[in-house]
Amino acid sequence: MTEYGRGQGSEPWHPEDPLFGDQGWGAQQAASGQASHDGHQQQEQYQQQYYPQQSQDPYGQQPYPEAQPQPHYAEQQGYVEQPQQGYPQQQYAQQYAAPPQQPQHYDGGWDATGRQAAMPYAGQQPDPYLNGYADESHDPYGTAEAYPPPQPPGQRQAPTVPEVPEQGHEWNAEPQEENHPFFTGVDDSERDDDEPRESRRGAATGGRDRRSKTKKKGKSGRACLVLAVIFAVGAGGIGYVGYDFYQKKFGAAPDYVGEGAGESVTIEVPTGAGGSEIGQLLKQAGVVKSIDAFVQAQNDDPKGKTIQAGAYTLRKGMSAASAIKLMLNPASRNSLIIPEGKRNAWVYGEIDKRLGVSSGTTKEVALKNADSMGLPDWAKNHKNVKDPLEGFLYPASYPVAKGMKPEDVLKKMVNRATSEYGKQDLAAEAKKLHLEGPWQLITVASLVQAEGKTPDDFRRMSEVVYNRLKPDNTQTNQKLQFDSAYNYLTNQSNIKIGLSEINSNPDPYNTYKWRGLTPGPIGNPGSEAMAAALDPTSEGWMYFVATDGKHKTEFAKTLAEFNKLKDEFNAQSGQ
Repeated sequence: MTEYGRGQGSEPWHPEDPLFGDQGWGAQQAASGQASHDGHQQQEQYQQQYYPQQSQDPYGQQPYPEAQPQPHYAEQQGYVEQPQQGYPQQQYAQQYAAPPQQPQHYDGGWDATGRQAAMPYAGQQPDPYLNGYADESHDPYGTAEAYPPPQPPGQRQAPTVPEVPEQGHEWNAEPQEENHPFFTGVDDSERDDDEPRESRRGAATGGRDRRSKTKKKGKSGRACLVLAVIFAVGAGGIGYVGYDFYQKKFGAAPDYVGEGAGESVTIEVPTGAGGSEIGQLLKQAGVVKSIDAFVQAQNDDPKGKTIQAGAYTLRKGMSAASAIKLMLNPASRNSLIIPEGKRNAWVYGEIDKRLGVSSGTTKEVALKNADSMGLPDWAKNHKNVKDPLEGFLYPASYPVAKGMKPEDVLKKMVNRATSEYGKQDLAAEAKKLHLEGPWQLITVASLVQAEGKTPDDFRRMSEVVYNRLKPDNTQTNQKLQFDSAYNYLTNQSNIKIGLSEINSNPDPYNTYKWRGLTPGPIGNPGSEAMAAALDPTSEGWMYFVATDGKHKTEFAKTLAEFNKLKDEFNAQSGQ
């Protein structure tokens, strides 16, 4: 098989033939006619594909028999310089082009007219890819996507190279300048104003004017500086957040050092306050530096969680451990503890002392502003009451220190009493005990608290009160005859009261003269006395006598038993 030939043949190729190998309609007809005649011979030639004397194809291709030329395949193989795309004939030809061929008597050149000499071949074979239609015309160059047909050597032209627009006379190895506003620092409007339209049009075609190196380096440096600042700020923020997280989770809590050198301040610790709440109060007053430091110091101290409610005098700038130590010292507490049964007169005096105000100041405030202290409605507007707040300065511990106002201290006490009394339905309980309301129930509790000596005495003392108030009481005629009530009106605690003195005093609080209860409480009862007033005994007690005058109280059911106990008391007191 030759370089440009299609196979054996005597006629040269014709330039007007678009296939440059087709021998005309005569040859096509001859080839078509020969196909049927030589079909058997061709089939035999295809079966002889391997010959021992032929060399092996390094690409593993099977050699083709030399006796059978492939017209169309040779045609495609011959033009190696101009590859054909999209034609299956080319791939088939290249696959079978490797096997060696028998020498052909063919010059392989071009004649003087510029035509290629035709290589003789036995006959043109039909294209196997035309599905057996040998007479059908098939032009591989007839599509728009096909390469142009090969030209004779004398008519060939150099391939056209697309022109590349010139960008300048000199080669510039530097990269093109970035003109984005982020890197140049110039807004789009400024670029449009500063750069002429002609220059912009030239830049679009590759011929724009470049800026000077100094200006270009300045803008690039500015962009780098902006990026560096952004990264620095971001890294700093991340570092700060990480350090703050580490300090909160793993670092030591901020704390002052020493026992404090600042001014003294008074801190009021409410009832039931925990470590965090106390630490918050101390931090707000400037005593400790952080809440966590105080909580940690409280946990480290074995007695740290025994801090009681009250007012404490501390110093600013103290370490948490020093604050804990001072608060555990009773001397630092500015708390007023009201014992059960104490009268309001005693409470007023103690408040004046602790606040550093003149005597009588707190009592004046109490009597003047009683209705605004937080009393319940059932505790207001009672006749002949000496002190509206009596019975409502509930026995407990209260913070009282210099700088506080008397009305604030009193409001805390009244609020505490109202809260304690509100835990039960006093109206319903008073009705069960044949009392007019909660006010009288508090009055009974104050009498029990004043006359009783021990908790065991409270319930029997409560029964004595209710038995004497009964309408069918003919022994005392509904008179209580309590010395504690008379001592209240005289603001004293005298156990030796003469009959003439008692019978001559017309005060409503004199239970020797008047029937029933006193106009109001005569003291501030505690929880035990209140419980006894709600649940008296039912053993028939009518009388009682403090035989030793202080700690021992004995009870009697009849007048004869009472007189006997009275004689024992007179004997001990020397009367």
